[in-house]
Amino acid sequence: SGIDLSIGSVVCLVGVGLPLLLTQYSLPLPIALCAVALGALTIGAAHGLLITRLRIQPFVVTLCGLLIYRGIARGITRDQTMGFGNGFKELRWMATAKIPVPFTDGFGIPFPCMILLLVAVAAAVFLNQTVWGRHLMALGRNEDAARYSGIQTGRLIILAYVISAAMAALGGMLFVLDVNSAQPADFGNFYELYAIAAAVLGGCSLRGGQGMITGVILGTALMQVLRTMITLVDALPKTIEFAIIGAVILGGVVTDEVVKRWAANRKAARQLETQG
Repeated sequence: SGIDLSIGSVVCLVGVGLPLLLTQYSLPLPIALCAVALGALTIGAAHGLLITRLRIQPFVVTLCGLLIYRGIARGITRDQTMGFGNGFKELRWMATAKIPVPFTDGFGIPFPCMILLLVAVAAAVFLNQTVWGRHLMALGRNEDAARYSGIQTGRLIILAYVISAAMAALGGMLFVLDVNSAQPADFGNFYELYAIAAAVLGGCSLRGGQGMITGVILGTALMQVLRTMITLVDALPKTIEFAIIGAVILGGVVTDEVVKRWAANRKAARQLETQG
């Protein structure tokens, strides 16, 4: 039910919050990790409750979140860059380590790729093999039909936004551990647009209820390839990146609408043939 526009700001809040708690407030690592994780889950639950209980449009709720969380991140850090310095190398190992591949000349798989695979497998199992996952897909296809069939749509919407915030928090932690610092003014900027574009490229319908985890991963990889091509091709100005992302999203929406109308016309034609 809706698109979460607050992803980038949640990434930023977690990205500056973790080093802030560890370096400025000297909190123990487990407490700091639990604090940022709990904060992200609370954000997701708040979004879901505002949407389901107060019937506020998801666009409005998450757009306000985009502004609020970015403002909080800049406020608690006084707009200063937060980082780990030379410390917490064991923690940064999660984002910087590579797993060596046997029988290769020094080639290694980045550890975040393993985290990606674990999350992808868990998401695929959840969506395809569990009742809650199937109900969530049904909710995306048609919320009213799902409600009339007895599905607890309110709980599922809250769950969806909690999962979204949790994934944004995980991404924020990995990003800041990788780059070792985060500037609250621009850390995570436009990540929600990258997420939307990657989902569209991966075959997800912006109407909801359609898409596969493997498609999302491929769409994300394609988005990164596009960004890299823009950087490497001298003939393309670097400032055209957002134009390409916008074109990708627009193309996905147009394609989704065309396919939907084609499917509806084909279904109607078959019904006429059957009746005739």
